[in-house]
Amino acid sequence: MADPKLFAGHAVRRLRRGAGLTQAAMAETLGVSPSYLNLVERNQRPLSATLLLRLAESFDFDPRTLAASEPGGGADAIRRRLADPLFADLEIDRAEVEEWLAGAPGGAEAFARAFDRAGKGGAAPDATPDPAAAVRHEVERWRNHFADLDAAAEALADELRLGAGDLYGAMAERLRVKHQLSVRILPVEVMPDRLKRLDLHARQLQLSELLDSASRSFALAQQLAGEARGEIDALVRGAALADRTAERLFRRHLTGYFAAAVMMPYARFLRACEGTGYDTELLQRRFGAGFEQVAHRLTTLQRVGARGLPFFMIRTDRAGQVSKRYAGASASPLVEGPGLCPLWNLFEAFARPSELVTQLLGLEDGSRWFTLARSVQPQGTRAGGVRARFAVGLGLAAGEAGTLAAARGVDLGGNATPVGLGCRACTRLDCPQRSAPPAGRAVIVNERETGLTPWGFAGD
Repeated sequence: MADPKLFAGHAVRRLRRGAGLTQAAMAETLGVSPSYLNLVERNQRPLSATLLLRLAESFDFDPRTLAASEPGGGADAIRRRLADPLFADLEIDRAEVEEWLAGAPGGAEAFARAFDRAGKGGAAPDATPDPAAAVRHEVERWRNHFADLDAAAEALADELRLGAGDLYGAMAERLRVKHQLSVRILPVEVMPDRLKRLDLHARQLQLSELLDSASRSFALAQQLAGEARGEIDALVRGAALADRTAERLFRRHLTGYFAAAVMMPYARFLRACEGTGYDTELLQRRFGAGFEQVAHRLTTLQRVGARGLPFFMIRTDRAGQVSKRYAGASASPLVEGPGLCPLWNLFEAFARPSELVTQLLGLEDGSRWFTLARSVQPQGTRAGGVRARFAVGLGLAAGEAGTLAAARGVDLGGNATPVGLGCRACTRLDCPQRSAPPAGRAVIVNERETGLTPWGFAGD
């Protein structure tokens, strides 16, 4: 799959202004014409590999910062925010958003920060910031791909693999030899309310017997993330999160990212994905991972020159409350929409445990998405206790899904289920599932007629 063109005019402009140069002066330093540099800064020309190299040589510029430098996370992230019902009557299209980013990147970033801090339009500007939302914004700025962490995890995984074929055993031995930590599995009676505990006094990593093998391996890999403390610290510092809780949540995300990358090293995992048609069940067995771990890993495959398919992931409970959402490189509005559509069979997964449920979806903007969902149960459930269950959904653009094992026999160009981003954001006129009128539209009540839905409203 060809790498997309890189438009980063805002980053080039910021670098030039930081150096106190005019466009003519910077163009002379880079050996290009001022008119060409002007087009690059206005995102009317992509940033070529040659120009990127000259920037790095002349201005001590780290090209890796481009992945996280797009104002507001880029055009797709800004559009996801504008999908909020608050802006339903404005009808801002993609071209306008791109012009905004090119002409006023600072204003776009300011809008994104204000919107995120206000709880997506639902809280007062001076309300307490949501640390989880701040972390999610930071993760999406990087599109949930952290190249330095992947490289460090892959090196560690290769080293462990050389030492032993059993990853869990190799990690336990490394913890013992290099970190003076032993691993102990404790009965539930000893740790009734904990699944993992680090006891530095006893020099033990204590795991509950309730954890399955995949979760035990993940816990050991999380502990080994201390070997990538430098990379993790740099990412946390770069995020400049104002809230201490947000910093800790972001660090926890990065630690989990590293752990998953140790269990599923990038190059080996991508080869397995391409060789199996992204068969999630085979990937689970091959790498000793759970479905949710594999699903999350699929959203991270964006290494330059070795990209996987652009998946998104979402996790929800039966009430439609989303607890995880990663757009990755998919730019799917299904991830950041203000609500979930009940016509999406994501919820059907609850009634079909351990079964993969697939569906072809069509959104109002004309985009089509192939999705697969499965229910998962958190670790720690005991007989007689509360049994929590979530549905984990994966998806990607239908045009990209032709090679998927789960899509075999599916006509990806055929009829798609028409869905929206929640009733308050959906403007489909004749949806029988509608529970509320769309925001920003006048409600029409006709006493002489009854339609498919009790909520009639003004159309476009």
